[in-house]
Order: sequence, then structure tokens, then C-alpha cells
Amino acid sequence: MRLILEKIEDLIEEESMVNQYGVRIYFLGSLKLLSKPVRLAAERAVVATSRNSKAVLSICLAYTSSDEILHAVQECCEEKWDEGSALESKGAGNGLLFLKGNKNDKSKPSIVVKDLEKNIYAAVAPDPDIIIQTSGETRLSNFLLWQSANCLLYAFGLGNLGFSKKFRLFEGEN
Repeated sequence: MRLILEKIEDLIEEESMVNQYGVRIYFLGSLKLLSKPVRLAAERAVVATSRNSKAVLSICLAYTSSDEILHAVQECCEEKWDEGSALESKGAGNGLLFLKGNKNDKSKPSIVVKDLEKNIYAAVAPDPDIIIQTSGETRLSNFLLWQSANCLLYAFGLGNLGFSKKFRLFEGEN
């Protein structure tokens, strides 16, 4: 944890590359699983770069796509429950019928894709245009599954070539 703490603190220094190039930082994942100093440093980095707008750097810590999607569904259910409870308290809810969705019900479902998308960890950042895997693996392995639906996946092993040379080769393909 000490290494990640040190790296996050390096990112928020005034003369760091993220500030020079106007990069906004987001941390994605179940940050409550991190130690308090790391979690606080991540929060400081998000605040310190909140005015940067030229690019976005999403850093995944304590992250899996299955956890992210589960989190989004849980948040949606809580929101819908709160909405229904508010209606119930005003006498407009009609029992538990506000949780629509049975097969005979022709009304709009209670939870729609937009609800999930606003509750995923990565809702704060744009979907990636490209995911670059330098290990040579060609599968995502529970990483950004929701966000990568329309994303280019470029996988290669670095071998003897440096990353920048490989990326220049990739750029030439387009």
C-alpha cells in the first residue's frame, strides 16, 4: 500500500505530468477496501485534478467488472426502493406494486440501462476508445466489461520492442 500511496501523491504534485497536460484523474473500484491513507490520497487526487479537462486517466484499484455491475444493480435497487417508499408515504404507491416488472406487467421496467450506467464506478469517466494489453492476453478477464462494449482491444506482448515503438506501429495501422 505504501507504493500506491507514494505514486498517488506524486500525481498530485503541482509540477506533475497530469497537471502539465491537463489530465483529470478518477479512481474506479470499491475504494472502501483500500487503507484509509490510500483512500484519502485518491480522493485528494480527484479533487486536485477536477479542473483539468484535456484528458482523463482512470485508475482501477480494488476493481472487478462483476463487482462494479453488482454495485450498480444494488444502487439502482436502493434508489427505486426509496422512490417507491416516498410514493407509499404520500399514499400514491399502492402497496409494493411500485416494483413493477412481472411478465404480465406492460408498463416500463423499474430499472433500465441508464439507471445502471449512472451507478457504475466508471460513470464519471467516458468509455475507453481503446484498451491496450501489453501482456499479450486477448481477453478482458473481468476488466471494464460494461464500458468496453464498443471499444478497440489491442493486445500484444512487448517482447524486445518498447511500448512506444509498438504503439507507433499500432497508430500506423489506422
